[in-house]
Amino acid sequence: MYFSGKYQLESQEGFVPFMKAIGLPDDLIEKGKDIKSVSEIEQNGDSFKVTVIMGSKVLVNSFTIGQECEVEIVTGEKVKTVVSKEGNKLKTNLKGIDSVTELLDADTIVQTMTLGNIVFKRTSKRMS
Repeated sequence: MYFSGKYQLESQEGFVPFMKAIGLPDDLIEKGKDIKSVSEIEQNGDSFKVTVIMGSKVLVNSFTIGQECEVEIVTGEKVKTVVSKEGNKLKTNLKGIDSVTELLDADTIVQTMTLGNIVFKRTSKRMS
């Protein structure tokens, strides 16, 4: 299955506690909790470019499966990581946060981030 496509956030669970746990300021949490972010994924073999548009903030990260890379996280910090692919899942660990992005079907992506016992789950649908 290919991840390539544009996806819009449909629903999210655990946004506020997760963002507090990673140190995002309350005003940004308040502004961000209702934004329907758009993610654009370009996959070329094992190379990926992911662009996430959250209101006025745009995150662009590129990586190749199995190779160390540097990605920017939502706090603006840059973190070194290695992304692995298991079937239809992309997995990585960012500063103690386990991140799994799963292609459930041709039109649905679920991203789950876990920090300790706090789980943040985002479900996005492919845009036509």
